[in-house]
Amino acid sequence: MQKMTRVVLAVLAVAGTTAAMAQSSVTLYGRVNTTVERQKDGDVTKTGLFNNSSRFGVKGTEDLGGGLKAGFQLESGFASDTGAGTGWPGLPSTTGINFGRQSEVNLSGGFGMVRLGNFTPESYYATADYVSMHNHDTGSSSDALYQDPVWFNGLGTKNKVGYRSPSFGGLTIDAAVNLHEKAAGTNNKNGYDLAANYNVGALALGAGYSQVDDDKQLGLRALYTVGQFTVGGYYQRNDETLLGTRNNFRLAGMYALGASEFHLNLGRANSWSNRTDSAATQYTVGYNYNLSKRTKVYGYYTRVNNDNGASYNVSAPGTDFSSFAVGVRHNF
Repeated sequence: MQKMTRVVLAVLAVAGTTAAMAQSSVTLYGRVNTTVERQKDGDVTKTGLFNNSSRFGVKGTEDLGGGLKAGFQLESGFASDTGAGTGWPGLPSTTGINFGRQSEVNLSGGFGMVRLGNFTPESYYATADYVSMHNHDTGSSSDALYQDPVWFNGLGTKNKVGYRSPSFGGLTIDAAVNLHEKAAGTNNKNGYDLAANYNVGALALGAGYSQVDDDKQLGLRALYTVGQFTVGGYYQRNDETLLGTRNNFRLAGMYALGASEFHLNLGRANSWSNRTDSAATQYTVGYNYNLSKRTKVYGYYTRVNNDNGASYNVSAPGTDFSSFAVGVRHNF
């Protein structure tokens, strides 16, 4: 009888452990993305090994019952060419691992999701990142012309309170405030970010708005897939205190043939109204070969042509940037 009691208790313990494990999960994920490139900044040429926003992270959820879930996500960047830890826009680079890319805790349910912590503006994901299909807006071929005041005014991605709505027939809304936590006597204001995504069939639409102090941006995006072709683009309008206003456009296209992808995108930023000759053009031609769902080899040529008063991707105004790259990206 005593032996049977022990067996029953052991079975119950295992069953309880299994139930607890079923209610929560933790996942390790990441991406290693590295290129060999020949870059040219004005008259200076260099050849080297370059990191393309490699990263790793841990995320998890716990089922609290009644449709309520708790979640978290911690994400750190690292330089795949050296192994050093890296920072994120608005945060200083460091030599150690940090969670500058993302560090959030959230609660979700039928009401949507409430997010607290440090995470990338959803207005960026809804516009610029969405149409950067060839290398997911990383490395030297990333979108040099997109500008968001949440990043460029020093708030970065941190100190955020956010909300994501449930899907309403394919429409989701994200809203967030970056708490400035300003020192006494300063006049800096909080940052605000708003994004909308609408997906129905082959059509994907998006919009994003950000504001910090008197600097703001509005972006609109569309993407459409028909057969083996995907075409899309975005329009961005900036209004900033020092630079004035400008318009920024980008068009992108992809042709998929088996494991191969052929990419072409073109971006144009007009001159800022308070800075003459500050326009620039960027174009990228790329090829991806997908060895699996997680691994690809690729190559691209990208170029930024700056007017005399523009300095996108370069060390001196009026010079141009270009890069020829081949690389490997692996997701895990």
